Amino acid sequence: MQRLALFDLDNTLINLDEAFQTWAGEFADQYGLGCEAVDWLIALDRAGYPHREVFFGRVRDHFTLPDPVEELWSQYRGRMPHLVRCRPEVMDGLSRLRTSGWKVAIVTNGTANNQLGKIQRTGLTEAVDAYALSGVEGIRKPDTGLFEIAARRCGVDLADGGWMVGDHLVADIGGGQAAGLRTVWIDRGMWPGHEHDADHVVTDVLQAMEILQAER
Repeated sequence: MQRLALFDLDNTLINLDEAFQTWAGEFADQYGLGCEAVDWLIALDRAGYPHREVFFGRVRDHFTLPDPVEELWSQYRGRMPHLVRCRPEVMDGLSRLRTSGWKVAIVTNGTANNQLGKIQRTGLTEAVDAYALSGVEGIRKPDTGLFEIAARRCGVDLADGGWMVGDHLVADIGGGQAAGLRTVWIDRGMWPGHEHDADHVVTDVLQAMEILQAER
């Protein structure tokens, strides 16, 4: 199996939950919503709404906000790239993989400006060989086409195998397996009781990188 490592972005390479909590505090302050609103926003986020437009529709209705949903969603997209971070240890891990011969790419769902902004501002643009964003390509994980684009941009053929690392059982693990990849699931406790067929289960992306480095 070739040394191809595909990584999810949010809550895999970067800590989106941490950034979201910061954003929720700022949002509550901006609209004078109070401390309890922060907990409500975090709980709504963890409920797993499939798209932020749906999320902000609920937010607008709950707090009776004057701004339209698209404006709330637009402000969020503009702010989040400034709040996310990629730990130095993760950047070092990506560097070690590439130094040891791995081709490394990011495969992520999300709007183009939001996801590209995160990749650029965290320095991940230079830390990987390629990336494939659903908001640019018009297809979303678990569609195998997004994985194929990432592999092709790394100069390899997806048919020769590789690995997918991510925290979402459907988009990352199911999608990776459908694409013929081995998988490492980052279990963050958001899928209690769900069955899975991941090759490995870890709680942090650094552990996933150790597994890849042990491959021969």
